[in-house]
Amino acid sequence: MTKKKIVFVINYFYPDYASTGQLLTELCLNLQKDFKITVIAAQPGYAGENSTTTKLFEEDQLENIKIIRIRLPKVDKTSKLSRIRYIFYYFMLANIALLKEKGIDAIYTISQPPVLGGLIGTIGKFLKRSKHIYNIQDFNPEQAAAVSYTNKQFIFNWAKKVDKLNCRYSDCVIVVGNDMSETLKKRFNNQNVPNHIVINNWTNEDEIVPLSKQDENIQIFLKENNLEDKFIVMYSGNIGLYYDLENIIKVTKHFKEYKDIAFVFIGEGAVKKDMQAFVNSNDIQNVHFLPYQPKEFIKYSLNVADVHLVVNQKGIKGVSVPSKIYGVMAAGKPVLGVLEQESEAQMLIENSRCGVVVEPQDYSEIINSIEELYSLEKEKLVTLGLNGRDYLDQHLKRDISINKYRETLKQVLES
Repeated sequence: MTKKKIVFVINYFYPDYASTGQLLTELCLNLQKDFKITVIAAQPGYAGENSTTTKLFEEDQLENIKIIRIRLPKVDKTSKLSRIRYIFYYFMLANIALLKEKGIDAIYTISQPPVLGGLIGTIGKFLKRSKHIYNIQDFNPEQAAAVSYTNKQFIFNWAKKVDKLNCRYSDCVIVVGNDMSETLKKRFNNQNVPNHIVINNWTNEDEIVPLSKQDENIQIFLKENNLEDKFIVMYSGNIGLYYDLENIIKVTKHFKEYKDIAFVFIGEGAVKKDMQAFVNSNDIQNVHFLPYQPKEFIKYSLNVADVHLVVNQKGIKGVSVPSKIYGVMAAGKPVLGVLEQESEAQMLIENSRCGVVVEPQDYSEIINSIEELYSLEKEKLVTLGLNGRDYLDQHLKRDISINKYRETLKQVLES
């Protein structure tokens, strides 16, 4: 029987560090036996890598997956103009690459870049006469509105109309949290809501496991970064616009004289320079900024922490789910969630009893929670973290989500 062909238009893909890129790389690798897969993605550059190619389109291969890589202008994440330019080029070139593909049975797009990611699938559905699966990792323009990305209301209104069109004309909308399912229903006033399903993101729970700080690789990391014998509060991931990190960093001033506490921020993003400027201007010595770690080392870097920060800006409930929570739970580390009540991540922390949650922008309570976790007996802290691992093993295994994707795609293609 001939395999059905699915083209994934997903911006980030192996070997990019972006969380969606890693998730969708794993998804495609696991689905390659079931479907003929082509991926259209940007040249790697999420962590600042420089592409040397001069070709607009370059063909690559990962196992049985054909990859069409698009050359895009370098983006300055602190500049709106640079972001717009990058997004415009990606939108135009991804459409061209998609139109060149033959024999497409389904197009799979994600909500990146905002709104236009889904629009690529809407356009392709009609021009290629195929099915369209729309995976919403973040609802936009709702996410941009939450951080007041622009004060021009007509842009939000236009963007929401376009993305509602993307949802309506897709054959299936996939959202990554139950709270996001509610947002989709609200968009359509609970009437004629598009066909949709909730499928959680995941991590590789076989690869990321709880490790002792005595592990050799962890010991080397601690020594290289002057973190030995420290109580480590870590944030690992995108240091971007939707997490309020530019304000959360200010709580570190309270802990300036705590010689045995270290705050470690691993990653890159639009607000990193502002955070570094605050730390430098206040001469805070126990805050460390580190680059993205190689994928194969993440299983160690996540285990370096005593507590992990999992945060979202106020107004993000039902709009986005911080996928870093799955890696933290897999590593069996306690979570300090700065999250709205009844958001997907908050519910995961509550149901698994793997940490504490405070409301976004309640900075004094963030300080209190760090002090409480810092003062907690070591055995209780360890138990707190392992609760998360136990819950993940019972309810959030990678195979559960990937099998849901497999069955959903088959149903769409057979309908």
